Amino acid sequence: MRAMILDAPRQRLRLAAIAEPAPGPGQLLLRVSACAVCRTDLHVVDGELTQPKLPLIPGHEIIGTVAAHGPGAERFAIGERVGVPWLGFACGVCDFCRSGRENLCAQARFTGYQIDGGYADCTVADERFCFAIPPVYSDVEAAPLLCAGLIGYRALRMAGDGERLGLYGFGAAAHIIAQVARWQGRRVFAFTSPRDTEAQTFARDLGAVWADGSDVAPPEPLDAAIIFAPVGPLVPAALRAVERGGTVVCAGIHMSPIPSFSYDLLWGERVVRSVANLTRRDGEEFLALAPRVPVRTRPLPYVLEDANKALDDLRAGRLQGAAVLTNRSGGVAHSR
Repeated sequence: MRAMILDAPRQRLRLAAIAEPAPGPGQLLLRVSACAVCRTDLHVVDGELTQPKLPLIPGHEIIGTVAAHGPGAERFAIGERVGVPWLGFACGVCDFCRSGRENLCAQARFTGYQIDGGYADCTVADERFCFAIPPVYSDVEAAPLLCAGLIGYRALRMAGDGERLGLYGFGAAAHIIAQVARWQGRRVFAFTSPRDTEAQTFARDLGAVWADGSDVAPPEPLDAAIIFAPVGPLVPAALRAVERGGTVVCAGIHMSPIPSFSYDLLWGERVVRSVANLTRRDGEEFLALAPRVPVRTRPLPYVLEDANKALDDLRAGRLQGAAVLTNRSGGVAHSR
């Protein structure tokens, strides 16, 4: 099969022909049809997440069809379409797993990081951590739901029920969660890179009541803010923007250093919290909710061989929506 392989951090992915994997106990062999490109993939490729298995096939927003079962695997039928998220394994027996918080399991392993992922023709996945995909979505439309959607949904839950919601960084996750928030009756305030008028227009098109640079204060205090951009100085900026009792959620797996800030920004029972990975409950709830909203993703298709270009475009901030690698015959590469 074809696969895009990372041999070492900060190197370009190389296209290789390698043996097709065989599913182990409880695993599925999947024919990959689409895999979205996530900022976490950048953190892996750029060496900011420091414990990848190497060589590695990246990618953790996978849509594929079941081609074979490993011993004991029986949740999904041959030919059924499933999605594979970032969380690829948990022990199932620790206190976190037994309380529905498998996202915090010390033995957890992650797709496209410690487990080979979806930048390939095929992959294997633990059937416990696969999800049925709503039929209303095509493969490329569904792929961004598997991380941008799921992590965004968990971050939205952690932000509480406040009406005035700030979103810092308006990319793949924010463009999905803005739709959910608007459907819930919230007002969305979008913060982009300064002078990124294209992203601000994109946010307004999705229903944001206000959009401006992250260096600008919102027109009124926020009840909560979610930081999707991996930029540490946004934490004190978001604390300045939220009302007393408000919550700031850091939704990324990696963030640049957070600068020191005066206690008065935190005082007033403001809360800063992180979101770690996802749970299966998050996946089941969000994938049931998405068609009801309905969430519309903005996929930007690239062929598998153009994975490096997709990563470059994401790194440079050239995307409004989500890059998706496709293995479909006749797939159209997105180019600029």
